[in-house]
Amino acid sequence: MPGPSRELVHRLYTTAPDRFVAIRDEAVAEARSAGDPKGAREIARLRRPTVAAWLVNLLAIRRPELVADLAQLAEALRTAQRELRGPRLRELSTQRRAVVGALVAEVRKLAAGAEGAPSAGKLPLAEVEATLNAALADTAVAEQVRSGRLLKAATYAGFGEVPRPQLRLVTGGEEPEPAPHPEPGDRQRRDAERGALRAEQAQRAARAERARRRRAIEKELARARTDQERAEAELAGATAAERDGVAALDAIEAELAELERRRAVAEQDLSRARLARRGAERTVTAARRRAGEVEAAVEALDAEEGDADADAGAAD
Repeated sequence: MPGPSRELVHRLYTTAPDRFVAIRDEAVAEARSAGDPKGAREIARLRRPTVAAWLVNLLAIRRPELVADLAQLAEALRTAQRELRGPRLRELSTQRRAVVGALVAEVRKLAAGAEGAPSAGKLPLAEVEATLNAALADTAVAEQVRSGRLLKAATYAGFGEVPRPQLRLVTGGEEPEPAPHPEPGDRQRRDAERGALRAEQAQRAARAERARRRRAIEKELARARTDQERAEAELAGATAAERDGVAALDAIEAELAELERRRAVAEQDLSRARLARRGAERTVTAARRRAGEVEAAVEALDAEEGDADADAGAAD
């Protein structure tokens, strides 16, 4: 199974260090619940950065184009120093200070909008500046900065590639032999050889740098393709889920339409039943009134018959 996703790594290393462990442990628990013990172990191995390293990671993840500009400036500085181009080196050194100052200002701005960041007066901006200068001088530090997973601030004692002096070993008790005075032809030949050697070294360095950049680009391409495949798989899953949702919604709407139709029929039946009840109530009322009238007539007739019988008895 794949290791920690880029989204999780970015989330962890752009989170303030005091919340790093809690979020990492939560991701470990989720990976274990999902049946990915290997991924859980890889997530658990992620280490919390210092505040200065977190600020550099924030810059690398939120503003990667600025870090890329820093890498280009570092390459230009190394080239100018190898070629001993003094004016160009001074120009680039001035540019370096301006770029590093702008990046530190951008870090301050990103920290102001980050949750859990220290106050502006407590930001370790000196360590951030030292790390950016180290990235300009050291390709290994630059790679860590670009990764967005720096764990601690870096420092660099000097700047650029310092040439090593050529030393001659002198054994104890011996006087060093004086260097022979070079002939003009020998001097020219040695100058030519040194020039050829420097050119060859520069070519080798350029080839090595191109190879390194190619490897970095190929690695980035592989990551991009992996992200693309993951995104396409997520898109396919989301599309299928959308189709299922549309089908379920259509079925529910059809059921609602049938219920609405049945409701209308029931309301019509209820209305007819109410009308029938009212008519029956009127009929019952009329029947009761008629029955009362008939009963009154019967009682009156019975009374008349009783009076008649009484009269007849008296006559007899």
